[in-house]
Amino acid sequence: MSLLRYAVTRALAIVPTVLILYTVVFIVLRVIPGDPVTAALGTRSIPPEELEAIRERLGLDQPLWRQYIDYLLGVMRGDFGESMTLYGRPVARDIMERFPATLELTIFGFIVSVVLGVGSGVVAAFRGGLVDRLLRTSSIVAYTLFIPWLGLMLKYVFSIKLGILPTGGRIDPRVNLDVVTGLYVLDSIITANPAALVSAVEHLILPSLTLGIVLSGVYTRLVRIHVAEALRSEVAVAYRARGLRESRIAVHMLRISLIPTITMMGLQFAILLGGAVLTEATFSWPGLGSLLVERISYRDYSTIQGVTVFFAFMVGLVSLIVDIIYAIVNPRVRY
Repeated sequence: MSLLRYAVTRALAIVPTVLILYTVVFIVLRVIPGDPVTAALGTRSIPPEELEAIRERLGLDQPLWRQYIDYLLGVMRGDFGESMTLYGRPVARDIMERFPATLELTIFGFIVSVVLGVGSGVVAAFRGGLVDRLLRTSSIVAYTLFIPWLGLMLKYVFSIKLGILPTGGRIDPRVNLDVVTGLYVLDSIITANPAALVSAVEHLILPSLTLGIVLSGVYTRLVRIHVAEALRSEVAVAYRARGLRESRIAVHMLRISLIPTITMMGLQFAILLGGAVLTEATFSWPGLGSLLVERISYRDYSTIQGVTVFFAFMVGLVSLIVDIIYAIVNPRVRY
């Protein structure tokens, strides 16, 4: 199978994933008692006839199969519908406004998790003994930490006690920034705004650390195992027999060991996209996770379905990119 055919096959696998997730969310939302109209407006001061008129305007009077098909056809045309809470506001507009914040947090959280996890995994494999045991134990502890708890502890220490980092938000409201991409760090660099860059980075540190620390434990254990196995392999023995220095052998073994880690990196990045919800809520981060939490409280079907489908598509896209990179690095996966 060629690389192109492999990529197309993997891309087609995104479709049923998104469809299944959309179906589950659609059913769950309709099974739960109540609807967006009563959740947003209540029923005390609004005549029943007006409530029915609003439901009809939002399409909630249609049979469920019709609602399901209509929304699905809209998504296929790139139309995620209109918010049922903020009448007339396109859901796609909310997603595009909030997604850069989630993406920025995901990228920095991912960098922190890789640096901490891969670094500690390599150190554990090469040093062994007490250092290995300490790092393995800390990786287990890190992975079991509850994100909101860790976030609150970091805020308590660095924001409240030491007062050196902000408690939440994306940037100091007193700092002006011309938004270009929505990624504040990148926008600060593009517009040559050092004050905005410092503020954006300061606001990213605690949320990124929270995400990165929790997810670094997986990398630590994965990298440690593969590096330790590679150092004991026949390849390493052959290198030593040829007289290569240990540092050169370590570089070769590390490169071989990182191949299986690439797949995990893709999965972790996808998890970060979805898992940023708790971090966003903890640090008042205005991303897609916060949007989803806000609209769930109002039972905004269109926004909840739209954000869920968008998340599913992005996770599938990231997985596809990882599969292609893995196929390039390890050509045997195509056959």
